[in-house]
Amino acid sequence: MADLGDPKAALHHYLQATRDDLIWKLDGLSEREARLPRTATGNNLLGVLKHCLNVEAGYFGPTFGREFPIPEDLVPMQAFEEDPQADWYASESETKDGLIDLYRRVGVFADQTIEQLPLDAPGQVPWWRPGKQDVTLHRIMIHVTCDLARHAGHADIMREQHDGAIGWQRENSNIPHDYDWPEYVTKLTKLADRFG
Repeated sequence: MADLGDPKAALHHYLQATRDDLIWKLDGLSEREARLPRTATGNNLLGVLKHCLNVEAGYFGPTFGREFPIPEDLVPMQAFEEDPQADWYASESETKDGLIDLYRRVGVFADQTIEQLPLDAPGQVPWWRPGKQDVTLHRIMIHVTCDLARHAGHADIMREQHDGAIGWQRENSNIPHDYDWPEYVTKLTKLADRFG
């Protein structure tokens, strides 16, 4: 267990927990189910994972003068000129297991940056606006964890809509057990209808 009294260890702990939660949301899904759009803007569970791994590789790589060992495994910056959504879906040649493996490798790469640098280590985010690019490892760890947590929330909802699988973490669902969800939804609907 990480020493959560140490700021860097605490940030790293929550970053890793969010990574694990994102991967967990793909458990048991077929290739089709993982790729299937779940929203009007095409959000899909595997696309969320692919986006997050590219985010991490960028923020913990070029921001601190590092390059991912196999850059061709990531979505290149020029791909976004043709398709601004290039990192939000798995291509035909990519697989669910392959992207999960890549995400774990990106995690190891990001962890190396975190372990090698102090929290106040300076970095520069190349794709941020001039004058706003200077950062520290501390800020990037917070930024990336917040970004991933937001997308883990998207994944929670998409998975629940798909097959009713709910929960915050594999080990701690944070959801009441044996709860009458249909009755709860009916109660909330009646409450909302009073304002209609």
